[in-house]
Amino acid sequence: MKILQICNKPPYPAVDGGAIAMNNTTQGLLSKGHEVKVLAISTAKHPVNIEELPDHYLINTNFESVFIDTSVKLKDAFINLFSSKSYNIERFISDDFTKKLIETLEKEDFDIIIIESLFVAPYISAIKKISNAKIVLRAHNVEYKIWERISSNTKNPLKKTYLGLLAKRLKDYEIKTFEVLDGIVAMTEVDSKQFVKLGFNKFITSVPTGYIINELETKNVEVEKNSIFHIASMNWLPNVEGIKWFLNKVWKTVYLNSPNSKLYLAGRDMPQEFYDLKLDNVITVGEVESAKEFYLSKKIMIVPVLSGSGMRIKIIEGMALGKVIISTTIGAEGIQVTNNINILIADSPEEFAKAIIKCTNNEDFCNEIGLNAQKLIQEKYSNSNLSNRLISFFNSIQEN
Repeated sequence: MKILQICNKPPYPAVDGGAIAMNNTTQGLLSKGHEVKVLAISTAKHPVNIEELPDHYLINTNFESVFIDTSVKLKDAFINLFSSKSYNIERFISDDFTKKLIETLEKEDFDIIIIESLFVAPYISAIKKISNAKIVLRAHNVEYKIWERISSNTKNPLKKTYLGLLAKRLKDYEIKTFEVLDGIVAMTEVDSKQFVKLGFNKFITSVPTGYIINELETKNVEVEKNSIFHIASMNWLPNVEGIKWFLNKVWKTVYLNSPNSKLYLAGRDMPQEFYDLKLDNVITVGEVESAKEFYLSKKIMIVPVLSGSGMRIKIIEGMALGKVIISTTIGAEGIQVTNNINILIADSPEEFAKAIIKCTNNEDFCNEIGLNAQKLIQEKYSNSNLSNRLISFFNSIQEN
């Protein structure tokens, strides 16, 4: 098959969960002998430096990108209030990107076009004017659910109302997009069922993001005892929301009961407020040079996600590297985990603190959870096996 992968941000280098998911799709399809062209949006938040991309990636993917200024502008956001359009989506619409897409489609024929996230769905109309390829949405989330959950967790009435409006408009746009899609590949079964509930009645499946397993990467790394860590892109509101909740409601209990523990906060675009923290044994690291090395050097990974949708790729990564994960139910949503076997689920501050303290006090228990987590990834989340499922789905769409 010849596949065009249209991405809302550069998949390579894979610096966050979304990029990892997209790049794993690319690499999985290439490894199975299919042709893949990657056309990506670059932004100030997710820039592209072609000179820094390896030659093998550029050659294998025929990678191209177009810059779009997706920054939030107060004037535009205010004017948007008086329309019925989703401001989240409108920020990704660009004449330059449309031109590049049309140029690509006029040069080459594709069998499948993957729309990576709802944010590039506005370009489907341009695709349909030129191409007969089947169009598949790779749904990283049910987008409106993220904003709906954030709104429900917000106390400020004005902010709550505005976030609710964003959620409603995103929901309306998601449902409208169903009409022009040939299929949806959701990240999780939970999201797949949600799309069906919303009215999607064509080809749909759920294929999670896999992990490209390297047996050597967990060897000979010294792990800091009683180290707790969080790593995520901190330009995503649910991550910021979750860490604030953890610091305000969980950390004090952990520190009082386990004073030798240290909490490390890592990730891209770390807000200044986290560098300004004056909390005992909390170290704000910010962006790290190697995420895997950071994972491997620490013991307990926390995922205190209170809102959001889709799949937390960082949980898959952490489990693959043998880390014990402590997550909320929402954080682990869509991943085939079992509480107290290969993960620890905690939804209240008390449960979260208790789980961490149990791990710091019982290293054998901690290690067992981590080993079981690693086995789960090896058995169910191999990128090669998941790529086969994706290809099978594409074949079924083409046959009809």
